[in-house]
Amino acid sequence: MRIVIAGGHGRIALRLERLLAGRGNEVAGVIRRPGQAGDLLAAGAEPVVCDLESATVGDIARHLEGADAAVFTAGAGPGSGAERKDTVDRAAAVLFADAAEAAGVRRFLVVSSMGADREPPPGTDPVFAAYLRAKGAADADIRSRPGLDWTILRPGALTDEPGTGLVTLSTGSTGRGAVPRDDVAAVLAALLEDERGSVGLTLELIGGDTPVAEAVKAVAP
Repeated sequence: MRIVIAGGHGRIALRLERLLAGRGNEVAGVIRRPGQAGDLLAAGAEPVVCDLESATVGDIARHLEGADAAVFTAGAGPGSGAERKDTVDRAAAVLFADAAEAAGVRRFLVVSSMGADREPPPGTDPVFAAYLRAKGAADADIRSRPGLDWTILRPGALTDEPGTGLVTLSTGSTGRGAVPRDDVAAVLAALLEDERGSVGLTLELIGGDTPVAEAVKAVAP
């Protein structure tokens, strides 16, 4: 497959690029800064410099032409304010989905966040609340698109601990928990290999005791 990943220099994306390239896929990562290109090349991915906050649908669609799947892993990141949570975590996701439809790419995966399906509780940090609302709005937009074969993945608290290959993956609530970024990438890779079963599913993900392949098969039989 050819797979294009938005947010290509992110900590989940770089892991996913290594996995996919190692399995013989052609992978491209969309990045904002040319200086990030070397890290993508080292991961086996083609760097594509394109700023999702200023690009047009046509700009991005050109990079998606001929792709079999698109994955949105971009995020404003720590230290950014509420405004960028909206312009990246919501608007860039919507723009990437628009571009995928324009380029005829149906398979579309999104890394969202646990808690994006409800209003943040009182007392939530305002910037984090803006992040959750932005993710929720993006998810709602993508779920409304019949032109995309979408899957939304909502991991719990992300860690940089080594992956275990063991997860809890559910179409319902997993409850709160943490999950290594290694295992998030492994689940995304497995979802990409699943041709139809996970289409139209919103999945929660935390660490657990089920091997990744079995967990994906269980929710996408």
